[in-house]
Parts: sequence; C-alpha cells; structure tokens
Amino acid sequence: MERTHQTRRRFLSHFAFASGAIATGLGGWVIRPDWANATEAPIKVGIATDLTGPIGYAGNADANVAKMVIKEINGGGGLLGRPIELYIEDTASNESVAVGNVRKLIQRDKVDMVLGGITSSMRNAIKDPIVARGKTLYIYPQLYEGKECTPYLFCTGPTPAQQCDEFIPWLIKNGGKRFALPSANYVWPHLLNEYARKVIEASGGEVVFEEYYPLDQVDFSATVNRIMTNKVEVVFNTVIPPGVGPFFKQLYEAGFQKNGGRLSCVYYDENTLNINQANEIEGLASCLDYFKVLTKDDPVSAKIQAAYDKDFPGNFLFAAGSAATGTYRGLKLWEAAVKEAGKVDRESVAAALDHAKITEGPGGSAEMVPGKRHCKMKMYTAVAKGGNYEIVGRSDGLVDPKEC
Repeated sequence: MERTHQTRRRFLSHFAFASGAIATGLGGWVIRPDWANATEAPIKVGIATDLTGPIGYAGNADANVAKMVIKEINGGGGLLGRPIELYIEDTASNESVAVGNVRKLIQRDKVDMVLGGITSSMRNAIKDPIVARGKTLYIYPQLYEGKECTPYLFCTGPTPAQQCDEFIPWLIKNGGKRFALPSANYVWPHLLNEYARKVIEASGGEVVFEEYYPLDQVDFSATVNRIMTNKVEVVFNTVIPPGVGPFFKQLYEAGFQKNGGRLSCVYYDENTLNINQANEIEGLASCLDYFKVLTKDDPVSAKIQAAYDKDFPGNFLFAAGSAATGTYRGLKLWEAAVKEAGKVDRESVAAALDHAKITEGPGGSAEMVPGKRHCKMKMYTAVAKGGNYEIVGRSDGLVDPKEC
C-alpha cells in the first residue's frame, strides 16, 4: 500500500517542532529539550517502532505520540526535575534489523526504558535484548494475543479477554452464529483465535473454518468462496496488511455484506479504515480501547486528540489499533511510576509501575493490575458507517485483561 510509505523529507517534517532532533545514524533519532544541558542528567526514553515497512503508518503514529507526551512532560518541568531525552529507532517491520537497532538504544544510548514493538513477532525478537541482556524496563503498547508474562515487561494494550468477552456475544447477536477465522500465519492470530474460539463456542456459536495464510498473500478467492458456500455469517478477521485490503475487497465483491454477513476485525481503527473504499467495509465491527468518535462526549480524549492533530497533521493518525493509545497510556503510567519511585532504576520503577494508575487518558482512565503487568482499561465496540465509526457498545467500567 503506497499510503503506508513515506519519503525521508516527509519523515523529517514530523520532527520539525523539536529543534533538538538530531540523527544518530540510519533510522536513529534523539530529541533533546531546550534545557537538556541542565545541571541534572537527562532521563533517557527509547522508542523502538516501525518507521518504515508495511505497518509504518502505525509505527510513525506511535513515535509521534511519544514525541507529544515527552514534549508535554518536559514542558511541565521534566521528571524529578530532570529533562527527558527521547531516542527513536526504526524496527522497520524486520526482526533482524530491529534487534540491532534496539541494541543501540541499550548499549550506546543507555536508555532508562524502552517502549515499542507492534507485532508479537517483533516483541518476541526484541524483548530479550531489552529485558534479559539489557537489564532494562520494557513497555509493550500494542493489543496482542496475551500470555506475555516476562518480568520487567509491561503490556498497556488490550488482551483477548478485553477484546472478545463482550464483543463476540455482540457479534452473535448482531451477525450470527456461524464464524470463519481467516488469519495471517503468525503468533498473534493463532493465540487470539484460540481464545476467540472458546468464547464463540461458549456463547452458542460455531467456527465453520479457521485458516492461516502467508503474510504477503493477496489472492483470497478460495477463502472467499469457502465463506460464501458455507454460509458463514461472521468473518472474524486477523489477516493483516498488505493482504487485508485485497481480502476485504474480494469479500465485498462476492456479496458477503449484501447477503447479511458481518465483517469484524479487532485491530481495525481509523488508520486501517482508509485501506479500503468505505462501501467495501460498511458495517465492519471492531472492539478497541479508543475510537476518535469518543471525542464528541469525552473532553479528555478530545484534548489529547486535538493536541496530536495540531502537532502531527497528515496521514499518521492517533488510533488504538496502531498502538497509539497504548503508547500514550504506557508513557503516562511510566511517568506516574517514576514520580512515585523518585528514581529511574529498573527495580524501583517496576515496583511502582506494578500498581500505577492514570485518571485521564484516551478512552478513559487506566490502571495496572498488581502482580500481572497488564492494564485494565475501558473498551468500546464500534461499527464502520460511511467511512467513520459509530460506538454501539461500551464496557461498564475498566475491563480486566485476565493475564499472568
């Protein structure tokens, strides 16, 4: 998808507000506040995310959120009276590239914390260099398949329980009982589907078929044919870019939605909403911790969204499926933990982060579950209509991740 790529000039433009941004090598950046030469040594935050590659639209949004939050913290006097320096490295949707660049954050830049990774395969590739070998705190901001219980690794995005427990019963009520699970062939879809299948069957539904495809597959004619001939009522999709756009287009052209089918995808947000023409995904349902439409009735979400849009106009949108909300939440929970600990060493911050809370954030408040290293948050079900989302369901309170 051409829209996910960017020129180097365009990439540089996103750093324009930070006069202290300097290159530290291919794909590497450090952003220093105006007062980085203060008497107190700076606190160093590392961001490792996909600035290039097929999901670069998500990684750039996450990097932008980090710049926005760190700018806000520095504008308020920093942390513990110290400025924060932001170090950004490109994971490039390539695990071997990512490991080398993450090592730079740990060994060369000596950051106090690393936040990043989008896909689960990326998290699995970089967590050992960060946590085990690097002895550094790691925050993973993306929605994912669960089962990550590594010490010093904190997860701030939704888990299968948060995305499926209320969403799947809604799909059965508003779609039907016959599910298909077309999937990309990597760890997230496999484990998410394992959980989803249990909820589907416990809720009175059935899985007609579950299939896995190469990440670069773009021809889904055989899959679409199986969906149509088996009278599937709900497609619970985990195919990802670059294949998801062609798959949804082919499904639409076969008449799936026209015949009453319900399309669903739990990572679909405002960024991915634009992959297809609006009519091709009309009625698509998603369940996330934030949708932009929430800004209409949530002043905090509106303020955060407005600040992001002001600093970063363009195609890299502040959206939940891209981990932008998990990035915001992770940095603010880390900030709260550092303030409580009064220091930045890993042991002290991890002990405070274990029970950290924030009262304000995109979509609402959030808090870590003590001893679990996962985050409670509010969840929302939304449906695509005319190229935008409409909220059709909200959790009553903070939803437990049910992990570790």
